[in-house]
Amino acid sequence: MKVIQGESKLTVFEATSIIVGHGVGSGILSVPFLAAHNSIREILLIVIFCYLFNVILHLIIAELSYNNQGAQFIGCLNEELFSGKIKNILTWTAFITLGISVIVNVSAFLTGAAAVFRSWFHLPDTVGILLFYCIGAGVVFIGMKLVGICEKLAVSSMIGVIGILLIATLLSEMSALPTGWHGIRNVLALYSMVSFSLSAVMSTPQVVKGLEGDVKKIRISIASGLAINVGLILMITIMTLLGAGKNISEDGALVDLAAHLGGWVSVIGYVFTLMALATSFWANTLNLRDIVQEQTHWNMRLSWFVASFPCLAIAFFGASTFVGFTRFASIIQVVTGVGIIVAYHLSRKRHPSSELVGRFGTLPFQIFVVICTLLASVGAMLPVQ
Repeated sequence: MKVIQGESKLTVFEATSIIVGHGVGSGILSVPFLAAHNSIREILLIVIFCYLFNVILHLIIAELSYNNQGAQFIGCLNEELFSGKIKNILTWTAFITLGISVIVNVSAFLTGAAAVFRSWFHLPDTVGILLFYCIGAGVVFIGMKLVGICEKLAVSSMIGVIGILLIATLLSEMSALPTGWHGIRNVLALYSMVSFSLSAVMSTPQVVKGLEGDVKKIRISIASGLAINVGLILMITIMTLLGAGKNISEDGALVDLAAHLGGWVSVIGYVFTLMALATSFWANTLNLRDIVQEQTHWNMRLSWFVASFPCLAIAFFGASTFVGFTRFASIIQVVTGVGIIVAYHLSRKRHPSSELVGRFGTLPFQIFVVICTLLASVGAMLPVQ
């Protein structure tokens, strides 16, 4: 087993929390809006299916990074996929495309946080965006270890908060869960958002580096992190559907649930939403910081600024809603996964002894993951009915 040196050493819980934190933000909070346009049967089937294919996808990505000494996406693509005279052009194109995707995604966290501050404290959106940016970006400025510690504390707190909200929802006036078939468009749109919610592909190289290439710990962290996110998706979605019914806006699930429950319970809902958005903000901006540093070789502080400041600018001047930002970001990030699978296919030829994935990384499973990924991209572009 090779040893990979990273910025800081993480515990299994910290690495798992980074996986959880990456997906628990904008995606999970956007799922109930789309789930309200599907039946509970489709919701359960989609969540189970997405978990299975995402475990394979994340292990494939972890092994690709593992084979390249813990490199981020662009470094892996540069080593395994791009070649010839246009190698630099392809590398920079991938860097810019992926960077835009992450920046737009993080902008969704800022607009989502602004919606919370607006509902809770009646603050103007610009003030809410700036406040959340200062808190979130400050943690990433310190470095990976503080991100891991904060993710661990936030994830533990969120699990406790969800338990309280579930009890409060069950004790309040509840709406019926959605039933019946609502069309393939709605199914694909929900499938796309659940896939995006479970996607921690950008954080997977952080896990590989933070766990110093320990294969067993990497597997545990990925499988556990995705399983926790599945549980959170189901609990948040069902709570919101029971509490808010079909009156779910595009401001994020728990904002609507908190408005329905009111009182002290609404405060807990707002706190959870802010923690969920913060964990995703930390994970995504940490990833983008490392991608910028790998590609440009700038120092960490400058790379941090380049990774985080454009998100603030887009959130200030963007006209999209929280769910709208999230769905746009999911299109690019899911398509990026196809390039990663192709790169892994080439890497597997150079490293036939698979350390992480084994037979689940062979060609039939690679094709399976690509098909699932493309379906998610299609779903992200479909309007719900």
